[in-house]
Amino acid sequence: MDWLERTAKLRQWTRSGTRAPHKPLLFLYALGRFQQDADGELRYSTVENDLRQLLAEYGPANRTTPAYPFHHLVSDGVWEVRTDRGPGSPGSGVKELRAVGAAGRLAPELQAALRREPSLLGRMARVLLDLNFPPSLHGELCEAVGLELEAAETEQLPTARKRRDPRMREQVLTAYEYRCAFCGYDGRIGAVPVGLEAAHVRWWAFDGPDDVDNGLCLCSLHHKLFDKGVLGIGDEHHILVSQRFVGHSPAAREHVTALAGRPLIGPQPGARPVAAAYRSWHTFQVFHGSPRPAAAA
Repeated sequence: MDWLERTAKLRQWTRSGTRAPHKPLLFLYALGRFQQDADGELRYSTVENDLRQLLAEYGPANRTTPAYPFHHLVSDGVWEVRTDRGPGSPGSGVKELRAVGAAGRLAPELQAALRREPSLLGRMARVLLDLNFPPSLHGELCEAVGLELEAAETEQLPTARKRRDPRMREQVLTAYEYRCAFCGYDGRIGAVPVGLEAAHVRWWAFDGPDDVDNGLCLCSLHHKLFDKGVLGIGDEHHILVSQRFVGHSPAAREHVTALAGRPLIGPQPGARPVAAAYRSWHTFQVFHGSPRPAAAA
């Protein structure tokens, strides 16, 4: 049985670029807990709050109950659920899972494979990360679920559908003249840009191409906030700031809330701006809540 292939196929039930990371998040959480305690199980009533927080932070705005992946991951052959009554899940109802003491764990065959080949866990985690989340979130997601990956496990695996185009970063940074499209930051050490990154608008994990019109030059801070759904791009290429963002310090106001309604900086004449289809995908699949009104001048 090819566990990497089975892991990669968790996303096959999504359609038209819609984000549905519920199963991958539970699977990552289960791998992290297995790494810490290979003999433990995850009682739903105990881990429910952890899973709800993961869905709120890393899922789309139309998030669902953690009971949904807890029950449905069984169908992928990597997870099993038992209750006080015996084997089998009672369904995806929150009350039922709590009432019968539902507990999940990795499927016995998978546990055995992970014990025989410890490096398999890291490679499976990498598949889940690469196929469902942008690189800017991988490190903090691993921390959130308690996963520790070795350096060799961070390399792109052959199970990925495609290879990233290494030329994209230079093309995007050139198009935006080495300035953050949100704040204008343009730091360098000598002639080398520092703290500037090429961000995908429609995530590469969801078929976003390595093209200039699907990219933005962003500083590290605004790249992370863009991928977390705090920032977005409106129809007129103005910056969106989520109403859900809370920051009272002068730094938070200056670097985030004050951006609301400002036009993007760049790209330079002749370079393609972000395409409407990619802006729309980000707005509906990543951006959280409603945008703030434009900041006062």
